[in-house]
Amino acid sequence: MTRILVLGGDGYLGWPMSARLSAGGHDVLAVDNYLRRRICRETDSEPLFEVPNLLRRARRWQEVSGHRVEVRIGDLDDWAFISEVFQSFRPEAVIHFAEQPAAPYSMMDYGAARLTLMNNLGVTFNLIQAVHRFCPDCHIVKLGTMGEYGTPNIDIEEGWIDIEHKGRRDRFLYPRQAGSLYHTTKVMDTDLLWFYVRMWGLRVTDLMQGPVYGLATEETEADEALLPFLNYDEIFGTVFNRFMVQAVAGYPLTVYGKGGQTRGYLNIRDTMACVGLAVETPASKGELRIFNQFVETFSVNDIAERVARAGKALGLAVEIRSVDNPRLEKEEHYYNPAHVGLKDLGFEPYTLTDQRLGAMLERITRYKDRIRPELFLRGVKWN
Repeated sequence: MTRILVLGGDGYLGWPMSARLSAGGHDVLAVDNYLRRRICRETDSEPLFEVPNLLRRARRWQEVSGHRVEVRIGDLDDWAFISEVFQSFRPEAVIHFAEQPAAPYSMMDYGAARLTLMNNLGVTFNLIQAVHRFCPDCHIVKLGTMGEYGTPNIDIEEGWIDIEHKGRRDRFLYPRQAGSLYHTTKVMDTDLLWFYVRMWGLRVTDLMQGPVYGLATEETEADEALLPFLNYDEIFGTVFNRFMVQAVAGYPLTVYGKGGQTRGYLNIRDTMACVGLAVETPASKGELRIFNQFVETFSVNDIAERVARAGKALGLAVEIRSVDNPRLEKEEHYYNPAHVGLKDLGFEPYTLTDQRLGAMLERITRYKDRIRPELFLRGVKWN
């Protein structure tokens, strides 16, 4: 049994990860301050499923599984709170999901931008300080994003790049060129961690994750009260989840611009598997280990076509429509990222098939009366 601290344990990924780890026999403490819930209320971006609070979900999980997730509610940007958590729980591993996760929200206005910057960097800094002071051998697993890299016109390596310049060679973090303030805070996370790995010998795994889709995991799919958040709006909904809900609602799939924007995607079940592998095989002391965490690359047009095909097989009338792109981004570009590290650890991906996509659409259909089409386009513009 390992003591694992899950920061952001109420979130789309944090809650199912907490359940999975507890089912695996670990001693799990999930911590959250309900920031995502508060922002969703303030922006009128409520998820499709009704999601009980973290304490109620933990009680329900124990009832149906016999496994326990301990819960603490508090602000990790508060040094008094996070230091008390670390001193009382003494984690052997900590998984860092505790950040404002939406690129569109970070670009809404000054208040949203400042909240994103201060929360994301403040929590990461406090985490580093708490590990150094109270649990120096603790393994930090931080959820980064493939969005840190941007869309360079060369292959994207796995975190690091070897450079030869004027006859000399060295190894550097792969150049970052984020496309939103949210993604920029993730770049800053990586830089903070790399600095303190060098200074204090921390052990860190930084997971550069692509956009996640999916409704449930093995642990959460059987009970509605255990389902993770499913946001489908323009602010918090990832493109796959948004398109699936649009298809069920009979709303045109909103492709931004030319639709050639290409990224590496993965199912929420793959996130559980990848983070689990990272926890089970910790980085060495004084190592910043970076994995590119995705399964398949798709353009936005690819996603729209796959959702449309699966929807039509279920009798849904699915239309694809190009809309003005609210983001400042390349709509056609080269994209070839490496991703071998997690496979070397034994990762077996849960690839997207028409059957799996159809099953997700069928599940969303049960909640069709809860869909609010006015949430699909909210007018958040990068400029």
